[in-house]
Amino acid sequence: MTPRWLEWARRIDAIGQTGLTFNQDPYDRERYEMLRKVAAEMMAEGSGEAMERVAEILGSDAGYATPKVDVRGVVFRDARILLVRERSDGLWTLPGGWADVGDTPAEAIVREIREESGFEARVAKLLAVLDRDRQGHPPHVHHSYKLLFLCDLLGGAPTTSHEILDVGFFAEDRIPELSLDRTLPSQIARAFEHLRDPDLPADYD
Repeated sequence: MTPRWLEWARRIDAIGQTGLTFNQDPYDRERYEMLRKVAAEMMAEGSGEAMERVAEILGSDAGYATPKVDVRGVVFRDARILLVRERSDGLWTLPGGWADVGDTPAEAIVREIREESGFEARVAKLLAVLDRDRQGHPPHVHHSYKLLFLCDLLGGAPTTSHEILDVGFFAEDRIPELSLDRTLPSQIARAFEHLRDPDLPADYD
């Protein structure tokens, strides 16, 4: 559950960001910049994160404020699911990350799977479009949507990187400790349900 203070801070920041995008009056722009500063102070106070770091994260966004998009790939081999182990926390997750500007969602997840695991894949089916805040993930500065795709394995070999410590395929009853910022046990369980019943519809919200 997202704390109310974080919801309020995000909304204040979104108003400031959108106002700076569409308003050229110097006095109004100053007020919108103040709103963004207040939002950053709220987030820093509530999270314990350094004010400079929060301001840096928020300052990277411009234009009309919208949710960010996190893509995650579900790849099976012999009824085992592909997971990667993050260097940042030492925990496991579905391969994926923020979608890049210019990528389609399918291109984004194919690239993420290749970069994070070393495997080549092809999107077969959209499994879910989820509001991250409503799934039980720990709170995050950004409001984001998670797009989960079932992908066919085409080839490749496990490859680590500066972001990834390890790569592996896991049976449903052998899932390692997950990085809950990125992937939840319920999402892994739902992926196996899709493996057993390919006719299941995509989930949303």
